[in-house]
Formats: sequence, C-alpha cells, structure tokens
Amino acid sequence: MSTARHTAALVLVLVAAGSFAFATGAAVIGGPADTIAEDRLAVQPADGPSGNYAYLNDDDEIVVDVSASNPNLPADFEGVNADSLASADGVFTVTYTADEHARVWIEHDDGSVTFTADGDPIEGRANNVTLGPNETVAVGLDIDARGEVAGTRLGADEFSIRAELAEPEAAPSASASTGGSGPITTVTAPSDDRREFAASEIDRDDTVRFEADGMFLDGANVTLDRLDLEGVETDSVELSAAGSPEPFEDGSALDAPTTPRSIAYLSVEHDFDPDEVDAMTIRFSASREALDDAGIDPENVTLYRRSEAGDWTEKDASVVGEDAVRILGLPEDRVHFRATTEEFSTFAVAERVPRLDVTEAAVEPEAIDPGEEATVRATVANGGGAGGERTVTLTADGEPVANETVALAPNETATVALTAAFETAGEYDLAVSGTDAGTLLVGDPAGGDGEGDDDTQDATAGENTGGSGGSGGSGAGPVEEPGGIDLVELGGLLALVALVAAGVALVRRMPRS
Repeated sequence: MSTARHTAALVLVLVAAGSFAFATGAAVIGGPADTIAEDRLAVQPADGPSGNYAYLNDDDEIVVDVSASNPNLPADFEGVNADSLASADGVFTVTYTADEHARVWIEHDDGSVTFTADGDPIEGRANNVTLGPNETVAVGLDIDARGEVAGTRLGADEFSIRAELAEPEAAPSASASTGGSGPITTVTAPSDDRREFAASEIDRDDTVRFEADGMFLDGANVTLDRLDLEGVETDSVELSAAGSPEPFEDGSALDAPTTPRSIAYLSVEHDFDPDEVDAMTIRFSASREALDDAGIDPENVTLYRRSEAGDWTEKDASVVGEDAVRILGLPEDRVHFRATTEEFSTFAVAERVPRLDVTEAAVEPEAIDPGEEATVRATVANGGGAGGERTVTLTADGEPVANETVALAPNETATVALTAAFETAGEYDLAVSGTDAGTLLVGDPAGGDGEGDDDTQDATAGENTGGSGGSGGSGAGPVEEPGGIDLVELGGLLALVALVAAGVALVRRMPRS
C-alpha cells in the first residue's frame, strides 16, 4: 500500500543568550560568523553537505533551516518526512577564540529536535563540551518527527548557545579529542564479513555507536553499517559481529509462521549482561539494484531474531526516508534500514512474502440436473507477512473447471465463489486448489438414460420367456408367476379385493343423513 508524501518544516533561529566574562585576546575567524559573548564564541555553517542546513541571515544570526525555504537546498527538497527519524552531523560549528578553556552547551526546549556533538546530546549544562583556545566543536541534529503531520513546524523558533569558563584542572589535555568526554571506541575488521567492537570509559545511560563500515552480510548486496547501544549501564563493552548469506553452522534457518524468505544472516556476540544495555539499533543497507533484480519491495524487508529456544521473532525494520538519507549524506544508490532489539543473538534479514491458502470449501447445491450449474464457495486466507494475490482453481475429479483470482492484505480473509456447469450425469469429487469441497451428484447415475428402473426391466424379461404354459415349462409343482407371486398368494389377494369391493358397495347403500 502506498502512502502519501508528508513533510514537516524545521526552522530554528539562534539568538545569543547570556554573555560571560572572558579574557581578551580573541582569535580571528575566517569568513562571516555569528559571534557571542563579546566575540569569544564564533558560530558558522559547517563545511560539508550537512553545512547546507545552516546559514547566516541578514542580521548575521545563524539559522538552522531544514525545510523548502532554505536557499542552499535543492528546489525539490520539501523538508523532513512526517512520522520519521532523521539526523545530520556537522550542521554548524562553535569555535572558542579566547585564551582560557570554556564549557559550551545548547539550551533548547522542544523535544522533537536534539543538538548533538559526536553523536551525543550537547543540550543542558550537564552535557557540555570543553573547548580550549581556538578549539572548535561541530554541532549536529537529531530530528524526531514521529507522530507529526504534514506542515508541522518542528522545534521552537529559537535556541541558545551557553558558555562558562572552565577551571584549569577541568580543562582537557591538548591530546583530547574535539567534542569533550565520551566513550572511547575501537573497531577492527578481521575480514569483509566480520567486525570486532570495543568501547570503554562509558558514562551511565550513554549511547555507544559502532561504525561497521559496510560489513558484508550478503556480499556488498546487503551490509551492516552501524550498531548503536542505547542506555548502557556498564563502563565497557565488547561485541563481535559476523555476516553470511546462509544460516550459520551452529544455527537454524529462518522459520516463522508467515513464511518469510531469508536474504542474509547476522550473528552478534557480546560480553555484557543484556540487562546492562537498554536496546541495540541495527542499521543495515541493501543495493537498490540487487533489490530490483530480485523483485523485492524495500517496504517488505524486515529483520528477525532467533531466540535461544530456536524461535524466530520479527523486529520490524523500517526504511530510512530519502530526506534523512540526504541529510546524513548516506549513499543514495542503497536502501537504508534500521531495527531496534532489546535482545542479542542471531538475526536474519528477510523479505515478507504473501501466503494465500484455501482453508475450506463447500459445494451448493450438492445435487443438480445435467446442464445445470453448481457453485463452490471457498475461504482464502493470507497468513503471510505481505499482501499478494493468487488464482484458485476448482477441479472436478482432478480436472480444472473454473478459477478465480483473489488479492489479500496480510491477515485478511475472503470468500470466493466458483461456478461451473455439468452436462453429464454422474458423481464428481470437487476441490479448490487441493482443498476438498465435497461430492456433487448430477442427474441419476444408475439410470442416466431415463429408460426405467431395474424392476421394470426384470418384469419385461419375464414376459418374454412366457408363463407356466409356455414351451419352456416342464418341471413338477407350481410355477412362479413373472411378478414373483405364487397362486396361493394370488388367491388371498383376490379375496381381499372382493372384501374391499363389498365394503364400498355397503357404504354406497347407507342412507345419507
């Protein structure tokens, strides 16, 4: 089922809030900038594709504009899709130009938009980043448009950048990475289809992102792109991931009631207690060309997880919208997916497929005359995970006599009527696509030509052979009459007829009242 395209515009205007006392000695910033705190903070659009979402207005205020009104974006850009998630790294930069160190953060009230640095929130004093002299932090966006409708204006009209001096002992060393504190992550790639991940110095409730950099699941056709661990409650984690187009040797093939078709498999092993991580988001992608060649609709691609007992449960992957792909700078020749799970195990990338079955069938009426029609009603149910259609066939003694095509959405049921005429008398075993529909009686199979029954034919045969006086009778004793009644029985019958006749005569003589 197709859905209409909806957009929601996001326009945020930066307004300086709160000047702080810094020492003199500001550095010179190349190019125009929105300056704050006596020019000690300089805010500019970032270099790179995501920097197009920010610009300086006529008052030299930084504007973050993810909508059709942004002059830097293509004419066909309409905004963020409603009911979607999107994010962009490096939209604008904040540079500290003075001689000390400063803590910098953003204040913003609307929960639909989150400002980030290196993937972590930078909103609120507790989430500040510490900048040294002439250090720069790149600020990105996470946009949550779930539940929004077309035309919605996301976010408040203003946000504020805040800063304060950092105590010398709180300042990071010169070797510290830009963006302040956060987990230290490492990724190693023993082969194209394997990755090993490790993270340390994790703060409570942190989100840890591991870039898998296109790890093969089904060669380059399907790849693992990133794993996000959310709500981590331990200070270090380790994971290993492996991909395969076929089931792993120590696991089973995908098997679920909706009969999905497996595309690739992913195994994730970990060293932490599952209760120490709230959830894991799996981001994977597939070649558009490979999906087209296989006739796979991206909307039917999903993810299944295998339990320790061997049961498979769907985790419901979603397609990343085109606008989000553009914002994130992801390859547009691939379809990008994300799925979230609270358990870790073996996963299967799969295609939802239709499964239309005839569950019951019955003929009505069960008996007709030659040349008349009989109707069989059959119930068809779609127990698969995708909508589809099927042609069901009515057969009589195994020979097709009628068919109907039915289209059903997942979990939908319909009744179809198949009608056929039968010219020849007989009994027919009916079925609809192999499901028994009962037996149909056409005419009188025993006397199909209508020339009389067996008793009449026997009587006629007896008359042709003659009675007791015929040339064929020679034995002693009474000879049975052709009708099978002997003379003694015939005499009793005549006496009964006489009594009945006398009774009738008696009735007729009775006077009428």
